[in-house]
Amino acid sequence: MYSYKKNLLPKNTVELIIDIPKQEIKSAYQKAFLSLQKELTLPGFRKGSVPKELVEKNIKKEKVYEKLIADLIPRIYEEIIKKENLTPLSLPKIELLKAKEEEDWQIKIILAQKPTVNLKNLKQIVQKVKAEQKKEDIWVPGKTQKEKENQEVKNQKLLNLILNALLKEISCEISDLLIEEELNHRLASLLDDIKKIGLTVDAYIKSKNLTVEQLKEQYRKEIEETYKLEFILLAIADKENITVEKQDLEKIFVNLSPEERKKAEENSYFYASILRKQKTLDFLINL
Repeated sequence: MYSYKKNLLPKNTVELIIDIPKQEIKSAYQKAFLSLQKELTLPGFRKGSVPKELVEKNIKKEKVYEKLIADLIPRIYEEIIKKENLTPLSLPKIELLKAKEEEDWQIKIILAQKPTVNLKNLKQIVQKVKAEQKKEDIWVPGKTQKEKENQEVKNQKLLNLILNALLKEISCEISDLLIEEELNHRLASLLDDIKKIGLTVDAYIKSKNLTVEQLKEQYRKEIEETYKLEFILLAIADKENITVEKQDLEKIFVNLSPEERKKAEENSYFYASILRKQKTLDFLINL
């Protein structure tokens, strides 16, 4: 039976060091081999009826080990996260530290854990922003009289100030693993866009007066702030028991055509998450 050690790394990152005895690897190898044997077809033999000696000649060991890894590691991973009550936010990073034949294996798995958000001072942070904004709205002699802003514009301005204050004041550490995953996705998307307009990466970077590292750092900051704000808003929604009811969704779906409504209902979770976020933002405005 495998054993493992859990290490808590900085910024809500978890490292799992898993040791798998060679006997368990042998057993997993046999299962992988039998699985591939059942799928193998050769002239003169029905699918799954090829003799073992012919299977060994036609299936390389590398193929069997690939199947072993694809079956064994996800199973062990799922068992550990369930046992440890972990909540991974993305696909884990897996590294084979030791994986030789007739020896014990050792695997390292790194995963991004959902961050903890401390909302203890939420009310004070929001009220401080509101108090400062209220002072700015007061007209005094010598101050230029601005055109009166409508309430929607004022609320949006106030909301932006509140969100910036939450980002600054509330602790919410995002795993580097999560940030790097999104960074790679953005860079890949950017590369596709650059190719579509007929530019090279060097030409694009030069046009922005940036180096590659500066661009990456800019993206990292944007990604971290986006994730941080999302988790803060989710934590507020959970703490304040902000929910979306069927009637809330019905207000969106009611004016859609039957075909559009069917598609929208299939993606009701998406619309519910948007509504819940909007309700959370409204809660902050009125706090």
